[in-house]
Amino acid sequence: MPDDRGASERRADPATAWRDLFGFDEPYESQADAVESAIGVGQRGGYLAMEGPCGTGKTMAALTAGAALVRHTRKYERVVVVTPVKQQRLQFVEDLRTMNARLAADDDLPDPLDGVALVGKRDLCPYGREGVFPDDASTHDRCEDLREATADLVEGDRQSGDEPVAEAAIAADPEDIWWDPQLASDLVREARMDAQTHRTFDSALETAGAESPYPRSQPHAPESMTAGDDPPLFCPFEADWFARNKGSPIDFSVGTESVVTADDYLSASVERGTCPHRVMGVLLEHADVVVGNYNHLFDPSSRPLVDSILDSKTFLVVDEAHRIEERVRDLLSDRVGRSTIKRARNDCATLVSRARQSDDHKAQVRDRLATHDVPLAAIDRAREFYDDLLDWIDERVETYLDEEHRDWRVGDPHEAFPERDVEVPLRDPEEPEPDDLTRWAEREEYDGDLWRALPTVGAAVEDAIDGLGLARSPVCGAVGAVMGRWWERGHDRYLREIELEHSPKTGQAADAVDCEYQRVYTPGLVLFDCMPAESLREIFDALGGGVLMSATLSPLDVFTEVSGLESLRAGDDGASDGSRGAPATDDPGRPVETRSYPLRFPAENRASVAVAAEPFTARNRGDPNEMEPLGDGWNPTRDEYAHVLRSVARSPGNVLVAMPNYREAGWAGAYLADAVDKPVLVDESSSNEATEELKREFFAGGGKVLVTSTRGTLTEGVDYDGEKLAAALVVGVPLVNVGSPRVRAVRRAYADEFGEDNAFEYALTVPAVRRARQAIGRVIRGTDEVGVRVFADQRYTAGVRHSVHEYLSPAEREEFVRMTGEFLDGQLDRFWDGQ
Repeated sequence: MPDDRGASERRADPATAWRDLFGFDEPYESQADAVESAIGVGQRGGYLAMEGPCGTGKTMAALTAGAALVRHTRKYERVVVVTPVKQQRLQFVEDLRTMNARLAADDDLPDPLDGVALVGKRDLCPYGREGVFPDDASTHDRCEDLREATADLVEGDRQSGDEPVAEAAIAADPEDIWWDPQLASDLVREARMDAQTHRTFDSALETAGAESPYPRSQPHAPESMTAGDDPPLFCPFEADWFARNKGSPIDFSVGTESVVTADDYLSASVERGTCPHRVMGVLLEHADVVVGNYNHLFDPSSRPLVDSILDSKTFLVVDEAHRIEERVRDLLSDRVGRSTIKRARNDCATLVSRARQSDDHKAQVRDRLATHDVPLAAIDRAREFYDDLLDWIDERVETYLDEEHRDWRVGDPHEAFPERDVEVPLRDPEEPEPDDLTRWAEREEYDGDLWRALPTVGAAVEDAIDGLGLARSPVCGAVGAVMGRWWERGHDRYLREIELEHSPKTGQAADAVDCEYQRVYTPGLVLFDCMPAESLREIFDALGGGVLMSATLSPLDVFTEVSGLESLRAGDDGASDGSRGAPATDDPGRPVETRSYPLRFPAENRASVAVAAEPFTARNRGDPNEMEPLGDGWNPTRDEYAHVLRSVARSPGNVLVAMPNYREAGWAGAYLADAVDKPVLVDESSSNEATEELKREFFAGGGKVLVTSTRGTLTEGVDYDGEKLAAALVVGVPLVNVGSPRVRAVRRAYADEFGEDNAFEYALTVPAVRRARQAIGRVIRGTDEVGVRVFADQRYTAGVRHSVHEYLSPAEREEFVRMTGEFLDGQLDRFWDGQ
């Protein structure tokens, strides 16, 4: 955006001027250092990795640093914040409003910062929000269809026939106005309720408490603007945006303290009859601060919304950065279902069939394909490939199931398979070599030329189908893109699999399957990204600098490695010699700094214990189903942990118990239900609705025990503030299943990148300890809060085999007191008696 700020703002030194921008009278003890560290590294175009527990003031610190760099330097024009937690997005909005209120109250201070909070298209589409779209169409797909139809209707100069000339103009000058605002205004006028007196409508479309000027039903284009007998549907909200020359009638004044959220711009846009999603897009182009989620930055399908503001003038804030590996790995991995491949096959077949109907139809198809330089024979070849690929998937799955479940073909397949998703790796996860699908394709002479052409072929098929009106929502382009990546991407970084989603079918759905196994499983091809650091480095390198922060980043040198920051510091080749934090190049690259701050709340308000119990591993604890539920039937390990569970659960108030998995949570819950005199709630892997209901029950009334998995959704991102939680116990180190093909492949990729000695630590141990630390961190959320924090497993203590003590933060290593289980009751009793 243009630099129109006052020269006095630009002359100020951000290292000291940030105090004018800070939202409160005085910063916390560590907060000032955090702000100044972020400003210092940001001025040099680098990144700060910052660890600070609840109460550090990370949100305000990051916003203040970014604001100082935007207001007092020429290096940055905006701050972009991304966080995967909705509650944290609200916190950034609230802190920015606090900052702006202080700035607006004093004419001698810099101007407030315009801010916008982003949400997804599904949350903003008026038709989608009110269930107007057909049940068989997603909001995203339906919106895209209506957008394309509306764009066709408002297109300006047309050449003879149906082809617009705008495409060439756009290619020559993307800023060229290819649409006709008057045509768009005509569409809007046609759609308005006050212009529809000759028609009968039940009511106006209303959403988010606002009434639009349009009816609930989607309008058809007027016959005067279409050549055919079947006028297309269009979106009047989109047409209004074109009528305004892609402008917005909504500005930052509709939000509190110049910060607009969906609650502000959604209703305001609907009342004015313009597209809320387009309004959001206009606002973000002019905002000083943009608050979004991880998808906006890291998801290739969501990133186009903000692409125009992701450049060297952007200061980035990544919140909850301990999640970055896992979340980005998922976002960058591809999955295409068998049913979607079947639809792509049908897209090709539809076009080929159309061409075979007559010479005229063949000419129409070829004319459409010619714009993509794709011959009809290539479409037929793609159809053959997808057809054979479907057969190959079924044969490969059935071979796997025959090996793992020999009798599955006899009787009811619903009873033959475990109730869980299944990975079918297409290569040895520890050997980065070509996969089974690729080898099959080469044998069948489906070579690289075909795979690389599938994205172009798919785009041509979709364009032809849309243009000829042959089918709805073709998918050939998206499938072709995944297939192209399948062939091109390396085997050292990507694992290829067939994923079998456990989704039992009954009735007509079961009768419609192509193979018996599909009554239980929904198959899909997965291209799994084992090493997100490379993509992260590219993303960070394209921006001006920033802050990555969380309460649980330790060890910080490991975090800078796996997040791509270390290779950014190392220079362009990003090579590493396999030792932690040591670049293999003399190029200093960009500055990367780290900070770790302690919990600032009073130490006397918390008891922090590391119980030196036998490691709670599968080998030591055994299978609870093979033991008696009470007394002498347990082995010594379970008996030891039963004592720890009982001791912590007796704490007054609510107690959170985090077990390594849901199965162990079930065991602990069953034991505690008989062992303590308070209600015991047991979490399971379930829907979001069920989890929310469980959380409400836990918070209601008197003290309870909630038992869950440390890898579940209740151990991080949930605010147990006030008196919602008195104690948290983490049992064991929550390592993922090390036998999983994906985990094995990740470990192999990490060994290649960071060295064999670091692979298990980087890929498995450190993420597991961060999970445990997140759970422990739920207890103390404010200055006056009191609580107990317990790690139960001797691996959390120093000097033992497989110790994870070094992966705790420096403050935690100092504060957690080591003791054996028999002393725990006395320690906790003394603590609670003193409160």
